Amino acid sequence: MAGAPGAGGGPKDAGWGPLALPLMLPTWAVIGIFLALPVLLMAVYSFLTREFRGGVEWQFSLAAYDQFFVTRGLFGDEPPSLEWTYILIFWRSLWQAALATGLCLLIGFPTAWFIATRSPRSRTVWLFLVTIPYWVNLLIRTVSLKFLIRDNGPLNEFLMGIGLTSGPLPLVNTNLAVQLGLFYSYLPFMVLPIYAAVERYNFALSEAAADLYAGRWRILWEITLPVVRPGIVAGCLLVFIPSLGAFLAPDLLGGAKNFMIGSLIDEQFKGSQGNWPFGAAVSVILMTLVMLALLIYARAQGRGRA
Repeated sequence: MAGAPGAGGGPKDAGWGPLALPLMLPTWAVIGIFLALPVLLMAVYSFLTREFRGGVEWQFSLAAYDQFFVTRGLFGDEPPSLEWTYILIFWRSLWQAALATGLCLLIGFPTAWFIATRSPRSRTVWLFLVTIPYWVNLLIRTVSLKFLIRDNGPLNEFLMGIGLTSGPLPLVNTNLAVQLGLFYSYLPFMVLPIYAAVERYNFALSEAAADLYAGRWRILWEITLPVVRPGIVAGCLLVFIPSLGAFLAPDLLGGAKNFMIGSLIDEQFKGSQGNWPFGAAVSVILMTLVMLALLIYARAQGRGRA
């Protein structure tokens, strides 16, 4: 019978039978061509040799990975030592992404809770307001933010106009500007998953806990947060991962002194002076670290369920 539960308790091919595999082929083709193949090409390029005029030579080597982790002096004749330049760029990217995730969570959770507890008609309006920035290209929004916080921009003119500052605050080309750019770019990615989780939350649980004399903070930490945790985790991942590889905010708002890993990768594929194998190697290292973090989290979640 179509849709009858199978041995595992779930639907049995949802009634599609022999058509299930052919119907999945377009999806697998798109994933293979536009996801798996580019990742494979990037991994292969990371083991090739840089061509002097740009591009690559099909000679396999570990030079790109060696360049990331080890330095041998200006002329390559000194004893090898750890290359801290790129490690520090990685570290800056990690804490900037982590801080952006924390700020988005700090603002996004109350925002999502407020929207989810409004009337159905009001929710539509609030969600509309949250998603409006995504009607505009990210590049335009980042340039607009730079215009807003520059020395003679509206923000500094307003602060000087009300007497809070005697001169313009140097906001552009700072870590603060990069953080503002990441926060502004990815805040909706935190709000929407948490909103979806809170909307499904059964508020009778909170009412029952209150009837048993539980305080508001205890209800929040012991009942509400564990129930909506999947939405919080999804929001954190959706903010942290793109923030880690972002390059528009660091390039436009941070300048050369506030390079992040996305900027480093972007620079390797520009013009004839780029280093494609090194850019690919940095991309592979970044992707590997993200995948390891996700696997560790998934394993911890599995142990928790067990």
